[in-house]
Amino acid sequence: MTWPDAAAERWRRGEVVAETEPTLLELPAGSVPVDPAETLAELVRQQQAVASSTHPDRLRLLLAAESTSALLAAELSSRGLPFDESLHGARLVDLLGPKPLPGGRPVKLEALAVRVRAELDAPGLNPDSPPELLRALRVQGIAVESTRQGELEQIDHPVVAPLLQYKQLARLLGANGWGWMAGWVRGDRFRPDYVPSGVVTGRWATRGGGALSLPKQIRAAVVAPRGCRLVVADAAQLEPRVLAAMARDEAMARASRRGDLYQALVDEGVMDTRAHAKVAMLGALYGATSGEAGHLMPRLLRTFPAATGLVEEAARSGERGGVVTTWLGRTSPPPPESWQQGQRRASLPEATAADQRRARSAARDWGRFTRNFVVQGTAAEWAAVWLAVLRRSLAELGDGGVDGGGGRPALVYFLHDEVIVETPTELAEAVADAVRAAARSAGELLFGRFPVAFELDVSCVQSYAEAG
Repeated sequence: MTWPDAAAERWRRGEVVAETEPTLLELPAGSVPVDPAETLAELVRQQQAVASSTHPDRLRLLLAAESTSALLAAELSSRGLPFDESLHGARLVDLLGPKPLPGGRPVKLEALAVRVRAELDAPGLNPDSPPELLRALRVQGIAVESTRQGELEQIDHPVVAPLLQYKQLARLLGANGWGWMAGWVRGDRFRPDYVPSGVVTGRWATRGGGALSLPKQIRAAVVAPRGCRLVVADAAQLEPRVLAAMARDEAMARASRRGDLYQALVDEGVMDTRAHAKVAMLGALYGATSGEAGHLMPRLLRTFPAATGLVEEAARSGERGGVVTTWLGRTSPPPPESWQQGQRRASLPEATAADQRRARSAARDWGRFTRNFVVQGTAAEWAAVWLAVLRRSLAELGDGGVDGGGGRPALVYFLHDEVIVETPTELAEAVADAVRAAARSAGELLFGRFPVAFELDVSCVQSYAEAG
């Protein structure tokens, strides 16, 4: 680091000079100064790009929501989610046994490993190694293609029960064990590193901590401090509701206003069971054409032609190698060059049947991606606007504190379509109302007055595990 002349002189005289990092308002030594005129010119270019877009108002809303998301992500990491290490530690001991020495397995996990080795007659087996485990299973005549849970559950063999239990507990140890607590829980707060729009659709990701995959096993340790409550809100069936609004599908919008959208399809005679309604809707969103979803799809096509037509057109565009956009203007990436090459190869006169088969399969796969991109990406936009509106609403509650328990409610957790607000107990109901109002505002900001209901499941609880 380069010090100013005065500091260097003090160093030569034997005086201590503290080495400090530059602030945000200082330029690192040797850097090229920023030209204010060029900065202004870049801003003008960006504003012109927005103004010349197909829907400038929508794009401005997206940029504002993304900007707020970046700020909120930093606040969430800094503030942290309340977390009782003693409760989680006791849960780990109950499930796994005492904390092992470095490199060792907890005793209960090792006992399961011993059972797995015995059932497979493989004394040197490392059950954490999928290749080793797959070989050991096949040696015993167990015909499996992978060690995934869904496939193992179909096998009738004594090893299945201890092996599945081992895999479940091993995941807990690796993802949320003692090492995870040491790295991500500080001062009785879980502090993950969020990455807003870290996924191509605009969904959030994390650089560490696993905030977007907190298993139910550890939610009992997420406990509000004394005098506070957690308001947990989860947007119900968000993607189908977003699809109804994007497509201006009046019939699906009417179903959304019945509360449980899937049950509404049963009540209206579209589907015979709620389970079938869910399978059919997810099939429409993700492009299922076979099995149960494929069998049920024609009913949705007849009942909701506008909604199903929108995702079908997005799929066809992707199959042709085109790009699609979300409601506010996020554009999907084009297919990779390898995809393009495969399509070109299949169109040549000398193309083989295998070339054409691979090209058709790749086209369908990319179509499924673009089909879901428009809906999942728009759902992420709705969630970002919801967060932004809610953050502003919470700032107006309380007595001016900033940390949830300090007098003012505060957002402390976000998971795609779910939020947790930490609030003084006396403000819990007001916070619940603010969460619902923010959801309604987000719907209106994106879709105007089109009558889609964005329903929330809201719980005011002491522990995250108590939320419905």
